[in-house]
Formats: sequence, structure tokens, C-alpha cells
Amino acid sequence: MAVNDDFIHALKTANPIDEVMASYVNLKRQGRNKVCNCPFHSEKTPSCTVFPNEQNFYCFGCQAGGDVISFIMKIENLDFGEALKFLANRAGMEMPEYEGADRKNSELRTKIYEMNRLSANFFYLCLLKGKNKSGLNYFRQRQISPQTVKKYGLGFSPASWDMLANYLRSKGYNENEIADAWLGSFGRNGGFYDIFRNRVMFPIVDLRGNVIGFGGRVLDDSKPKYLNTSETPVFDKGNNLFSLNFAKNSPSKKLILCEGYMDVIALNQAGFENAVATLGTAITPGQARLMSHYADEIVVAYDSDSAGQNAAKKAIRHLSDVGVKTKILRMEGAKDPDEYIKKFGRENFRRLVDGSSDAVKYMLKQCENDIDFTTETGKTEYIRKACDVLVEIPSKIERRIYISTVSEKSGLPPDIISEHIDGMLKKKNRNDSNNEWRSIKTETTVRRDNINPDAVKNKKEAKAEEAVIYYLLKHTEDADKISAEIPPEYFVTSFNKRAYSAILEIIKNTDNFSLSLMHDSFSADEIGRITGITVNDMNKGIDGKYIRDCAEILRKYHSTHTQDGDISDEELRSLFKSKK
Repeated sequence: MAVNDDFIHALKTANPIDEVMASYVNLKRQGRNKVCNCPFHSEKTPSCTVFPNEQNFYCFGCQAGGDVISFIMKIENLDFGEALKFLANRAGMEMPEYEGADRKNSELRTKIYEMNRLSANFFYLCLLKGKNKSGLNYFRQRQISPQTVKKYGLGFSPASWDMLANYLRSKGYNENEIADAWLGSFGRNGGFYDIFRNRVMFPIVDLRGNVIGFGGRVLDDSKPKYLNTSETPVFDKGNNLFSLNFAKNSPSKKLILCEGYMDVIALNQAGFENAVATLGTAITPGQARLMSHYADEIVVAYDSDSAGQNAAKKAIRHLSDVGVKTKILRMEGAKDPDEYIKKFGRENFRRLVDGSSDAVKYMLKQCENDIDFTTETGKTEYIRKACDVLVEIPSKIERRIYISTVSEKSGLPPDIISEHIDGMLKKKNRNDSNNEWRSIKTETTVRRDNINPDAVKNKKEAKAEEAVIYYLLKHTEDADKISAEIPPEYFVTSFNKRAYSAILEIIKNTDNFSLSLMHDSFSADEIGRITGITVNDMNKGIDGKYIRDCAEILRKYHSTHTQDGDISDEELRSLFKSKK
């Protein structure tokens, strides 16, 4: 039985969108509505608006939008049925059986979660009870306690070609499903083999406790040293973090960002539950946004080598983009947090964290590397590097403080440095404006609208269609009258026609229309587009006369593009049938 509109209505009533979103973002009141930095793209000023009266949200920056179900689908990477279950559990409601159009996808995701859980237990038992003790010896050498091994579910994948695959087959899973989970792969000779072999294993767990993937480290000189689960229906490495499932429970509003799994595990074992790591790649904007949901401050604790420091600079940029205060941990006498704790103890590491310098100070200190301050050339090079750092500081007051630091170091008066930076800012703003204009031109002349591609060449008709959809959603009681005057076949663009037809059908079959009832047939991005139509200020004030004008635009297009010579495939088939 499909989920009915009464359950959807009750579910949304029990999960007010502003209360649910407040668990993920910092909402600020703005008149009747609330605003926040969008959790789906990086920004420093809020462009995402929550409309409590309408129980929906919309980002005017990236066009994400919808109701509370749409939000949970996007933020938790769930399909429609899973989002319903998530919200039902949150509200303590009983979830009815769901048989939506995306049920197959939901069933595959469920199977992958189950296979990952079984695999994690398989690796764990192989570590503790298997004949090969190299994995266990590795963790012992790294001074990982049995309690920590259990807490993280650490494991070992045997060197066998297909031991895991055979185990999963015995549990009822076929090779295609195992491959979809990225636990096995088809070979060139037609055989099927385990992807993870002869590695210590690190299960990656999401915020709901599901095992979503694995990281595996070799114990010899084999390549690659680390192997991580690739993208699957339940795993996107760019939008997840290792050990965030533990770190989110830390009372501290501070996260320690590490480079590797072992650093995080060593820190957690030493009492720093707020440590996390990226998943085998450099930090992504999505991971920066994810961290901003759980912390006001990030301490970057990357390796002290040149690669680690370059990675730290990239992390600073991404974290700055989401408005999170960033500090840098400078470790003397150790290459990473794991080694530092082993050599100097956890209390010294705690003092190191508490005394970490802010990101700007760190970046300015980096500008001094290889600079000879006794020469004019050296001072000039230092000022050039330092100004490149200072121009990225958004606060004028904060920038002034650091200008004084650079002035003292270089001997150049602060007013001259400030004047130079003002010039750089003007040029930067000019370039940003030019880039934005070029982007707009490219968007309108080259790039297609991925959701409604027909709108690019039918702008007037698409605008009229959106006005009709807006009016219909505001006057659902007049649906019969509106559809009689403007039937769906009058619509020119395929997406708007599909949306309009679906809305009319839902209104016809339910007393409580909701965009949620469209999730079976429309993606979260498509729901966002429809939400955008409902909140577009340009559509406000549309009345019956305006709609009649829109109807005339669409009627005229329909009449001029459906002449006798322009017959559809369906009409052509009907014509041939009638001749028989």
C-alpha cells in the first residue's frame, strides 16, 4: 500500500520544518521567516530561507528547496521512503508499508547496508579469530587497545581472493549486489573477487549508525597503501567524515580535523572524541559544510610535512567559505597527532590544541618561510605573500589588526599596506563581477537547464507556464476551471508539463495537496525547482487576468505548432489504426 496523504500531513505536522532544520543549521529570524547559510553549498551570508507558514524552504543561491521531507532526503542522502521512516522515528510515529516508485532503489540501499554490516562483522572476526595475525599485530604495535578495536569495529580482510564474496553469497546476496556495494568485482576472465584483500579494515559509519563503506590499509609495500570504498548508493566520500558518528556527541563545539584514520583512533582513545578525518581525499566543500553543522571552531591537525601543510591551506580555504573559525595545530617533534600523543602524552596534546594559532596567523607565518628580511627583495616578497593572505579576510577591523603585524615585520607603514590591499580588493571585486557576468552569459547562452532544458529556447512560454503552476498551487480549489482553460497539452516545456499534470492529478485525488505527494515521480532537485516557483517574488500578485494572458500565450504557441503537418507519434499511430 502506498503512503497516503493523511499520513504525509500528520508526519509533517509532527516534524515542523524549522525545528528539524535547526538540528542541522543555525536559523535566524527574519520577519515571519527564518534564514540560514545553505547546508547544500558553501556561502558566508545566508541565502536559504525557511517559510514556517508554508512549511517549506528554498535557497535562492543553489535552488535547493522543498518541504521537510525534501530537506531530510538531501541532507541525509536518503530516498523518499527512507526519509519518511527517518521522520516517523523522530516523531515516534508508526510507519505504514511503503510501495513507492523508488522502492527498488530503497531495497538495494537496504541490502548494501546489510552487506556492509555483515562484512564489518566478518572482518572483525577475521582480525580476532583468523589464522593470519598480522592485522592484530599491526594494531598492537600501534598501541590500539582491545576496547578501541571493538569501539571502531576494526578488522582484517584475508588475502583470499573470494572469501568475503563466498560468505555474502551464503547469506543470499548475488554477485551484482555485492559489486553494487563495492565489496566485490568482476575480473577480466569472468571470475569474481573480493576488492579488499590482506588489509587492516576501518568501517566508515554514518550518523545513524549504518556502516556505509570501508577504508583498508596494506601491511606491506603494496599499492595503493590505502583503499577506500568508491561511490555507492549509500556512500559518497566527499560528503562524509570518519568518526563523526562519535564526534557529534562530544560536548565541545570544536572538531579536530586529522588526515588519517589512525590519527583519529589514537586521539579518540586518548579522550579526544571530537576528532574526525576525511576519507582518503583532500577536504571537500561538502565536508566543510558538514563540519559547520557540528562545530563553531575547527582545529586542523594535519601532518607536519610539506604535503600535510599544503593540505592544511586547502582546508583553511574551504572552512573559511562556510564561515567556521579555523585554527592550526603546530606539532614540534612529531609528524602527526598519533606520534605526538605517544611521545608527549595526551595532556601536552590538549595544551597544544588549546594553544593552537588561528588560521590567519598560521598563513602569515608561512609567508616568512625562505624570506631574507635583510634585503629589500626579501621584504617585498614577504609583503606580496602577506597581502595575498590579508585580502581574503572579510572583516575590515580584523584585517587592520593583521596589517599591523605585517607592518611590524616588514617595516612598511600600515597605511601603505592598507592602501595596497584596498586596490587589490577593488580589482578582486571587479574580477568577481566579471566572472559572475561571464557565468551568467555562459549559463544563458551555452549551458542547458538540466531540469527543464526546453525553457532555454522557449523563455516566454516557460515563464507563462510557471505563472500558471504558481496560480494553481495558490488556488487548488479552482483546479478544474484552470485545467479546462489551460489543459496540460498547451504546455510547451516538458518538465513544466509533467509538473502541471502531476499537480492536477494529485489535487483531483486528495483533499490535502502537498508537494510531498510528488516525491514518487520527481527528484529532490525537481521538487526544489517547483518550490522555487512558489516562492518567486516575480510570481506574487498574479491574478486571474494575468493567467488569462498566460493562457493566450500558450494557446497561440499550441495552435501554431500543431498544424496538420506537425503530427505527433501517438496521433500518427492512431491514424494508422483507424485505416485498418
